[in-house]
Amino acid sequence: MEQSDALVIQYRKELLCPPNLFSFVHLFYSSVKSFTLRGDSRSPASAQKSSSKSTVPTPAKRRSSVLWSETVDINMRESLTAKEIRRQEAIYEMSRGEQDLIEDLKLARKAYHDPMLKLSIMSVEELTHIFGDLDAYIPLHEDLLARIGEATKPRGTVEQIGHILVNWLPGLNAYKGYCSNQLAAKALLDRKKKDPRVQDFLQRCLESPFSRKLDLWSFLDNPRSRLVKYPLLLKEILRHTPEDHADVQLLQEAILIIQGILSDINLKKGESECQYYIDKLEYLNERQRDPRIEASKVLLCHGELKNKNGHKFYIFLFQDILVLTRPVTRNERHSYQVYRQPIPIQELVLEDLQDGDVRMGGSFRGAFSNSDKAKNTFRVRFQDPSPGQSHTLQAKDVFHKQQWFNCIQAAIAPFQQATTPAELQGLPELHEECVENNPSTGNVKTQKRASTASSVTQVQVDGNASACVSPACTTDNMKIVRVH
Repeated sequence: MEQSDALVIQYRKELLCPPNLFSFVHLFYSSVKSFTLRGDSRSPASAQKSSSKSTVPTPAKRRSSVLWSETVDINMRESLTAKEIRRQEAIYEMSRGEQDLIEDLKLARKAYHDPMLKLSIMSVEELTHIFGDLDAYIPLHEDLLARIGEATKPRGTVEQIGHILVNWLPGLNAYKGYCSNQLAAKALLDRKKKDPRVQDFLQRCLESPFSRKLDLWSFLDNPRSRLVKYPLLLKEILRHTPEDHADVQLLQEAILIIQGILSDINLKKGESECQYYIDKLEYLNERQRDPRIEASKVLLCHGELKNKNGHKFYIFLFQDILVLTRPVTRNERHSYQVYRQPIPIQELVLEDLQDGDVRMGGSFRGAFSNSDKAKNTFRVRFQDPSPGQSHTLQAKDVFHKQQWFNCIQAAIAPFQQATTPAELQGLPELHEECVENNPSTGNVKTQKRASTASSVTQVQVDGNASACVSPACTTDNMKIVRVH
């Protein structure tokens, strides 16, 4: 009988009887430890015997951190220069990282995907949406591992690796779809965690040794984490490669290849995330449906801010328009209800407000006591007062205020270069209390939109504000998913 089948049978028994978490953990652990615990010299039989005697879960097993220099003969090591040893260590680190990733991809399938499918904890469609095509990437990384192995000399050194990387790296383009789907996959997984069966299963996995105290998303996010490490790994190998070595030019070429791939993946992911949020917008009237929203391909920044009345809003700064929304939930579906009229970037005025300029509640400087005055605020409004709206927004701290202010300022700069401070001061004051929209109370609908091309992507920071990321930034420090 397959070990995964035995695991399923045991889990079903425990659902019917008073649960015995420890026995479930040991069975689960023994079914996956053969490929998750490298460097363990015990046989599977002795490992099973040892675990059956224990009455408590085995502590999480850490991966070994053996250095290349510890795996080779000391005489051979002493024959190499310090620089060459560091080069071999860097190559070995890349090789070990590939092995770790392969193990984690297999673990995600064997310990999470397959049991949840067999136990009908999630449907095939849900699991496909969350796990993507992870199995397809295992041979890709096994291929690199095999190539490095073939290039390794009997004494344990790799003389040339540049040609291997130049030929192999283009295959990483396969991750475009996987990374683009991460936002939607994470949202679905978070929603499914509210199901008691899913929550129970994932908690049992988390408490078992094979997980290394990592949750499911940590395993699913490993490919993205690995992708952004490649430029650093290649640069480290290059740094310790002699200038007259044949690898120098090839490693430089490989770095350019991976940077281009990461830039493309980041762009594709940014477009996907932008569309994800556009599809979650709900409009109270047709006038709010600005075509610039539908045409957006870039979400420059987004996050939660408060207005001066203390109400929470979720703000989206698309490439051509600013949209204020209120998060709503209907039938467990999360969406964003558009608030008032979106402000096109070319019509947007941004004002920096000093601490104390505005009182939470709507009064301006000097009208109320100092204890009520707000900090970390700024104002956005139309240049033309006829649309009749202005929004004073408050960030949670000065750091997030500066992030928002810089991002909006960068977006509007091309449209307002000819606008002088004196002209901005001459614009009429707009009072938020007098400009409430009176939207109809008809059925709220959601509209799907097509995408257009662009060259800027976004990341979200701490769920409150986002930093703008241009293509020039999407290399070593590329952020493919939200940074918390």
